Amino acid sequence: MVEGYVIRQAEIHDLDEIANLEKVCFLEEEAASKMAFFDRLSIYANHFWLLEKDGHIISMVNGMVTDDKDLHDEMYHNAELHNEQGKWQMIFGVETHPEYENQGYAAILINKMIEDAKSQGRRGVVLTCKKHLIHYYKKFGFENEGISASEHGAVVWYQMRLKLSGKYSNMREKALSDKE
Repeated sequence: MVEGYVIRQAEIHDLDEIANLEKVCFLEEEAASKMAFFDRLSIYANHFWLLEKDGHIISMVNGMVTDDKDLHDEMYHNAELHNEQGKWQMIFGVETHPEYENQGYAAILINKMIEDAKSQGRRGVVLTCKKHLIHYYKKFGFENEGISASEHGAVVWYQMRLKLSGKYSNMREKALSDKE
């Protein structure tokens, strides 16, 4: 059982620790740069879910919000594409420091992110993953939509989607359609 942790949103002062976590969790060609994280944190730090243990960030889920229904590579590089009122929560990374893997920390953050996306009235959550992780995301209700158009890091990615429903999503959709 995991205990003794804190979940919080990111702040700009987390930049170095976030960039370092990314480096140890992803191959160099897949990892976001420190500058990319600076841009993301400057615009949508509230879409970074951090799990701290003993004062250090050991797990993170991060992404942006958009009306685009599919995750495409430009989103990784252009933080200006974020739309706080968007329908879809995109996830760029789910990472846990190797010393803390397989202890449930990523699952805690994924569940928190899903809970937040529901409460914000998002239509759903979209991410891409490698083939060996499809079964992991299915445990949270994500559905495999097949091979993504993404060429990020010269890897084959599979797009996964979690459709959210319920009063929050439905209320937000009605409010948006009433505006049009």
